[in-house]
Amino acid sequence: MKTLRIFSLCLLGMALLPAQAAESAFSAGQASLVQRADEKRSQHLLDRAVARFRAVGDAALEEFNRSPDFVDRELYVYALALDGTMLASGGSSVALVGRNVATMKDAAGKAFFREMLDTAAQAESGRVEYRWLNRVDKREEPKVTLFRKVGERIIAVGYYVPRATPAQARELLDRAVAALKERGEAAIGAFNAIDGGYIQDDLYVFVIDFNTQRFLAHGATPKMVGSDGRLLRDPKGKPIVADMLNIVGRKGEGELEYAWRNPVTDKVETKHSFLRKVGDMLVGVGYYTR
Repeated sequence: MKTLRIFSLCLLGMALLPAQAAESAFSAGQASLVQRADEKRSQHLLDRAVARFRAVGDAALEEFNRSPDFVDRELYVYALALDGTMLASGGSSVALVGRNVATMKDAAGKAFFREMLDTAAQAESGRVEYRWLNRVDKREEPKVTLFRKVGERIIAVGYYVPRATPAQARELLDRAVAALKERGEAAIGAFNAIDGGYIQDDLYVFVIDFNTQRFLAHGATPKMVGSDGRLLRDPKGKPIVADMLNIVGRKGEGELEYAWRNPVTDKVETKHSFLRKVGDMLVGVGYYTR
């Protein structure tokens, strides 16, 4: 009931906003609610784990490894010694138990365990952000971990950050359009490059030529470049590119919702794309809903 009241207040406030701004505000607010709920779940699980450790000491470590009492869907407990040795894990890091992870880095090169250890040396609790395997989605995703020092041990629980918001998708589209107007083909190369600055987790840029209806850029699947968009259908049979070109050809910009594979989760999900016409090209960026 409390969540319903929050959404009701959001909707009342958005009645005063333009339609596009209202949609972005609602979706961003929805993502914020999800993130706050995940952090609350993480904090609750961490509290239980800390209480158990204080009650039975290191005997709790084996429970963290095996007991379903310390797993909540994608959330799990792990524990470190102050020298960086992984002592327990109820998740994908169980393979690291018994090893010193102090110098280990995530996919982006961040020494997040070192940051956790340094923080714990100065304070009783903290948080660290990094990328880690989500065993539910089976992909590396941004993660926020809350931790607490209890004696000579660090107890931790982390949650995965929600998917990109409509506001983030619009911002990336604005940047892509500006780059295309300024740099032309050089920008298209950047859209396709993994390190070009236009791929942000589940967000990426795609570009379609109006005349040939072929892909000029596709940040998630570069092998689609050069393919004929007229042949493309989503899993439900929707002619995606034809619909996009029709919308943007009439209005200069628009939006389209369809089913598409999320490159982060590797699952077919609902995607909502924002579209813009730039010269003889269609430029788009879409976000995925949960």
